[in-house]
Amino acid sequence: MKPGAERIFVALDFPAREPALDLARRLAPLGCGFKVGLELLSAEGPGIIEELADQGLRVFVDAKLHDIPNTVHGAARALAARGAWMITIHVPGGPEMAAAALAGARAGTPPGREPPRVVGVTVLTSLSAAQLAQGAGVERDPAAEVVRRALAARRWGLDGVVCAPQEARDLRRLLGPDMLLVTPGIRPAGSAPDDQRRGGAGGGGGGGGARAPAGGRPGREAADPGGAPAGPAGGVGGAGAR
Repeated sequence: MKPGAERIFVALDFPAREPALDLARRLAPLGCGFKVGLELLSAEGPGIIEELADQGLRVFVDAKLHDIPNTVHGAARALAARGAWMITIHVPGGPEMAAAALAGARAGTPPGREPPRVVGVTVLTSLSAAQLAQGAGVERDPAAEVVRRALAARRWGLDGVVCAPQEARDLRRLLGPDMLLVTPGIRPAGSAPDDQRRGGAGGGGGGGGARAPAGGRPGREAADPGGAPAGPAGGVGGAGAR
């Protein structure tokens, strides 16, 4: 993606391939990419990535890899071989795991293709400050922890990070123009937040430096998801990448 460009990724959070492929077919003409998360990946296996990629679609595989380096290397290699355009890992996995993910992504990429981008999940956008403290023992504001982990991800050579839309402006200033910022929880203004504690409306990341908005439930549940513009202010829920 060129600097300043933005692409919406619509989440295909379905328990089966048919509705996922149907939504992808309907929204593909709008130029958006598609996010395959753990639900669809677990239900249908990695072949769903290949089916989407073979149609020329950009596939964001939100696997959130977090394991020993050797296992993460193998998983990233397998996802790259299937045609993933972007893969997520958890930043708390550390520098060795991050290096293994990058190496695996390169090793699995078919000849003539670019390796998938490897981006680090900083703090899940579903977590509040209280939950972060209780679950991970992190006694600081989520936004401050996001900054700490994002700077680590840059030092380790990751291609970008996942953050909340409202955190994107500060991260763009700190990380510079080349890091991808993936902002999940993007949804139309006025829609329910669901389980997103730090999500935002589609327009929230535009001026703030986000590079890849992402989301799913509002777009999936709309009567006519293809009728809404696939952009930062559009009505289709998604994730964004800039």
